[in-house]
Amino acid sequence: MTRHLVAVTACVSGVAHTYMAAERLEKLCQQEKWSVKIETQGALGIENELTQMDIEQADVVLLITDIELAGATRFTHCRCVQTGINAFLREPQKTMSAVRRIFGTPQHTHIILN
Repeated sequence: MTRHLVAVTACVSGVAHTYMAAERLEKLCQQEKWSVKIETQGALGIENELTQMDIEQADVVLLITDIELAGATRFTHCRCVQTGINAFLREPQKTMSAVRRIFGTPQHTHIILN
């Protein structure tokens, strides 16, 4: 069974870390054999914007951000893991472990990692 994730990455400057986190997440999801679609909110604005259908079909939403996201209310009713960009880049396995744990939980479950 394939797991479907959607994610948003956004850092304070909207340049390097936003895209580094997206690339790292893509590689980790490939290793796990999970499908993922990643929206970036960077200096160029919102790229690869998640549709409502993307969000509804996702098993888990992963928010990797150090800033307030544009459109964050889209994820209120989803299983969601939230972490900071630097924390994700330093310890990606901690985040991926939280994603694995949340798969079997009810919708509206949110895990916030520090």
